[in-house]
Amino acid sequence: MSKRNIQQRRRLIVERVNEQGEVKVDDLAHYFNTSVVTIRKDLAELESNGLLLRRYGGAIPLPSELLMDDKNEPEVSNRKKMIAKAAATLIKDHHRLILDSGSTTAALLPELSSKQGLVVMTNSLSIAASLRELENEPVLLMTGGTWDPHSEAFQGKVAEQVLQSYDFDQLFIGADGIDVDRGTTTFNELFGLSQVMAQVAREVIVMAESDKVGRKMHNLELAWDKISVFVTDHRLTEDQQQQIEAHGVTVIRAACDAK
Repeated sequence: MSKRNIQQRRRLIVERVNEQGEVKVDDLAHYFNTSVVTIRKDLAELESNGLLLRRYGGAIPLPSELLMDDKNEPEVSNRKKMIAKAAATLIKDHHRLILDSGSTTAALLPELSSKQGLVVMTNSLSIAASLRELENEPVLLMTGGTWDPHSEAFQGKVAEQVLQSYDFDQLFIGADGIDVDRGTTTFNELFGLSQVMAQVAREVIVMAESDKVGRKMHNLELAWDKISVFVTDHRLTEDQQQQIEAHGVTVIRAACDAK
């Protein structure tokens, strides 16, 4: 399917969510004559772009306090790529990494192809599949655990126990929201694995677009004292940067693509 058709379907999904108040994955799959897996991927991408909020088995409109300006999908994707390029400069050959699930961390994958001797742990099947295709063949580790259809990743106690058996140089993780006073925030109740990931990594790198700064959700995922580096885009304001740096966090603002 062409990118144009995918974008059109996703725009229609957002319209249906906003009109109906709540939609079910099965209903959307039937309406668009596509698979449940495809719809779940659509919802995950739309949620990461701040256009809706997933709920078990479906999605609801984003709460009014979290509504962001309309965004152009290709522009958002480009910012993710620039953030990934900036984050990848922190990775050295033979590093042991954790890549959490999510579209922003997945943008790192093309940047890993030039690194040698990597060991990479992930809880995401899609990230694992992409890692296997890299020519430099990093050593791949999977958390295992319980499959969570909401996050499309493995979660739970088994995954946490597997992680605690290792130590890593760096964790690369996304964020649903950034509270400049507290840290990363989320509506997802399954954030225990994120905290274990941070515990077993010497350096925690959060990757998120600047639009997510100020999105204060009720669950605190990672406090600032657990975060080493925040990589975002050039739209982060000087005031926001100073507030985050006051917590001892290094802030990297990815340069704007000149294209």
